[in-house]
Amino acid sequence: MKRLLILIAVAAGLWSGYWVWGAQALKSDIANWFDTRRAEGWVADYADLSVAGFPNRLDTTLDAPSLADPGTGWAWQAPFFQILRLSYDADHRIAVWPDRQMVSTPHNKYDLTSADMRASIITGGTDAELERATLVADTVLIVRHGAEGGTAMTALNLAIKAQPDAPATYRVSLTADDLAPPAQTRRLIAPQEVLPHRFDALTADMTVTLTRPLDRRTLEQDRPQPTRIDIGKARAQWGDMVLEAAGTLQIDDLGRADGRVTLRARKWRDILRASTRAGAVPSAVADQIENALELLTAMAGNPRMLDIPLEFSGGRVYVGPVPVGTAPQFRLP
Repeated sequence: MKRLLILIAVAAGLWSGYWVWGAQALKSDIANWFDTRRAEGWVADYADLSVAGFPNRLDTTLDAPSLADPGTGWAWQAPFFQILRLSYDADHRIAVWPDRQMVSTPHNKYDLTSADMRASIITGGTDAELERATLVADTVLIVRHGAEGGTAMTALNLAIKAQPDAPATYRVSLTADDLAPPAQTRRLIAPQEVLPHRFDALTADMTVTLTRPLDRRTLEQDRPQPTRIDIGKARAQWGDMVLEAAGTLQIDDLGRADGRVTLRARKWRDILRASTRAGAVPSAVADQIENALELLTAMAGNPRMLDIPLEFSGGRVYVGPVPVGTAPQFRLP
């Protein structure tokens, strides 16, 4: 019995030493990461850094973290941020955000609130290459800083999974439940019509190939950029308006897309007019586009349902030979 007690005491001492060493190494790694970002010109600060969870966890809490990358114009700050993991499993982490945070883009600042936002992240290899991640957020509200009203949703789910048979390729699934655009957006899109406050459905399922894998360098260096996007299916339903999309785009070094995306739309005239009012379709060509679509749907035998390919080329979007606008740039900031 005495030997057993001695053995238990030695084992407990060794484990305690291992935990203390792991906690100190983790704090040092995080502090060095912030120091490196500051040396690169970032704003990278926090009020306090602590590690808890003895004996089986290494749970890190950053108080009042603040990050700003002057190269991209993006910034983030929050009252706290947590990274939770088991002390014997460094490849699986849980990230926890507070119920309020602020995100700045090159154009605006946004206040983001949520009842619960967290992500499960599994990585592997020496560069912590992403294998899969799932982000879940409840009762989300995004408001432009200083403005009234905002975009709300009851739940946001984002899943990313690396494809083992294709380098730097990821399956991405997104679902936003009960997405409610700001009231001013509804008035802009449909000033004479009554639209529901919330989308009935907003989902996307796609596969994205990047210039390099998502790993620890993604924040530390320039972001990997998409080279191919395969849209399995994207669907948005807002009242009677339904829009679905599927197709493949090849992305060049400047973020310009070449390829084809097939649109299927119900009440497509309302969608076209709403897009014109929102500025997504130039008003100068809106009538020309509507006339062309009228002809195409009539030839297809169903004038109420639109089923056409959009061609992406040279930074423009075309319906047949008719340019309908400038294509978005597909680049990660």
